[in-house]
Amino acid sequence: MSEALRKIQEVHLSILEKKQISLFIKREDLLHPIISGNKYRKLKYNLVEAKEKGYKTLLTFGGAFSNHIAATACAGKEDGFKTIGIIRGEELRNSFLKNPTLKLAHEHGMQFKFIARSVYRGKGHKDFKKDLINEFGRFYLLPEGGTNHLAIKGCEEILGQEELNFDVVCCPVGTGGTISGLINSSGEKQTILGFSALKGDFLKEDICKFVLKKNWDLITDYHFGGYAKVNDVLVQFLNDFKLNTGILLDPIYTGKMIYGILDKIEKDHFKPGTQILAIHTGGLQGIAGMNLILEKKNKPLITV
Repeated sequence: MSEALRKIQEVHLSILEKKQISLFIKREDLLHPIISGNKYRKLKYNLVEAKEKGYKTLLTFGGAFSNHIAATACAGKEDGFKTIGIIRGEELRNSFLKNPTLKLAHEHGMQFKFIARSVYRGKGHKDFKKDLINEFGRFYLLPEGGTNHLAIKGCEEILGQEELNFDVVCCPVGTGGTISGLINSSGEKQTILGFSALKGDFLKEDICKFVLKKNWDLITDYHFGGYAKVNDVLVQFLNDFKLNTGILLDPIYTGKMIYGILDKIEKDHFKPGTQILAIHTGGLQGIAGMNLILEKKNKPLITV
């Protein structure tokens, strides 16, 4: 994988001018057509490690619309690895080609094993891994969502010297890997804000395992009902934002974060003159799957 040109784009909206706030988006979604955003960063050093240790196969876990599954399949194909995805939901076994994410991963050579949700919950048990080794042979294990110490090392590279000029850096949070990398590489006077895509604040404990700095907080008010949940308000926001800025946001992570940032700006959470950098973590491949769900419910679709 080769890194594309770093791109930071300023957002021009009336609310920003009114509140005297500057908002910029770091377009990590432009790093790669499929292996974009934080998935690119998380996989970078894991692939180096897998090669150095002589692994030929990558194995990982994920759900039906997992950005990580799609990115692992594509990265594996580009770097000459066989890829295996352990997929949550055995009901998908005979219909996965109708799922845009799994179809994409399949087209990039990923082999699937579909398992029941009750079995999937036990994937961290040592006997579970032993059974997978017996079935598939030796493999390099990537955790669900891709977060481990090497993934965090990759995410630390999101912030370079140019990004240290911003007062606040914001990112979406799923497993805590991306925000951990940002915290580790942040400047002394910066604040890092994570916008959780999940209900609850249990992720704070996970993040604390990887960071020592205290210049961060986790915002848990903008999950829109929980992971992968959307409503008409969010869809309308995504479409309006695309129309007004030209920037496409995904509905699971970055879209909710940008909605949250602008809501906090509206409520005067940031003092005038604050310069905010929001990290676009990619995940745009997931829009097709979300639109399938919305279409079945006769709901408005996300414009691409």
